[in-house]
Amino acid sequence: MEYQRKVETHLIPAIGQVPLQQLTTAMLNALYKELLACGIGVRTVQYVHATIRKALNDAVRWGLLVRNPAHHAAAPRPRRTEQRTWTASELRWFLACVRDDRLHAAWRLAALTGMRRGEVLGLRWADLDLESGWLSVCQTLVVVDNQPRVSEPKTARGRRRIAVDPDTITALRAHRKTQAVERLAAGPAWPNNDLVFTRQDGAPLHPEYVRRQFDRHLHRAGLPRIRFHDLRHTHATLALQAGVHPKVVSERLGHTTVAMTLDIYSHAIPALHQDAAATVADLLTYSTIAEQG
Repeated sequence: MEYQRKVETHLIPAIGQVPLQQLTTAMLNALYKELLACGIGVRTVQYVHATIRKALNDAVRWGLLVRNPAHHAAAPRPRRTEQRTWTASELRWFLACVRDDRLHAAWRLAALTGMRRGEVLGLRWADLDLESGWLSVCQTLVVVDNQPRVSEPKTARGRRRIAVDPDTITALRAHRKTQAVERLAAGPAWPNNDLVFTRQDGAPLHPEYVRRQFDRHLHRAGLPRIRFHDLRHTHATLALQAGVHPKVVSERLGHTTVAMTLDIYSHAIPALHQDAAATVADLLTYSTIAEQG
């Protein structure tokens, strides 16, 4: 539906009348530049480019084109958002401040697993194994026409299993009891969506509401301002700094490759390099002492 809106808004007016075989890379470059000049965001132009590229790939596969002119088009590159993370003590203080909040388990789950906001809000009780301490990411919550909707994870790696720590399991058990009371009060009106985190009437939580609640807690706690998504960055950074293997961190985050994880969180790597240098030096020192002894 999102791609359909991009096509109707940006593609059809601009190149909808151009015969398929006459479409060139230069035309696409001009289109992207024009959209950016009109104030269209980089991410939206990337969506436009992805839509064109996929459509033209289909045309090549069907024998309507010899080559895809979008392959060499100069699509705008994403601007990497500055990562702002908390220290372990700051994260500990935040979780203490939201201990009595209705969504305490959601805040804790995001911070202790690195799950995305949509993944947290799309989590179902059926995806949780509270006995073994594991959860499965099987769906995510997205916004379509300003309404929260359940969707598939963006990538195959997005579907994953994540180990959950005992304290977070305890928080989830407490949340389940609270939700049971709310469900009893709602009666037959409670929707059958099996979502772990909902409004008090059982309806899905809107991501924008969650963002506002998160910002309100930050203000009250007096903590450095970060986005909800930065809880994910905080989790990854603290894990790498604590010596968790990058492959494990990558799997918990649902990244396509370990290289992607290391590239995004390179700021955490210097500490690992220093630890490695000290560890190897210690080995040599102990070896020398043993030989001399």
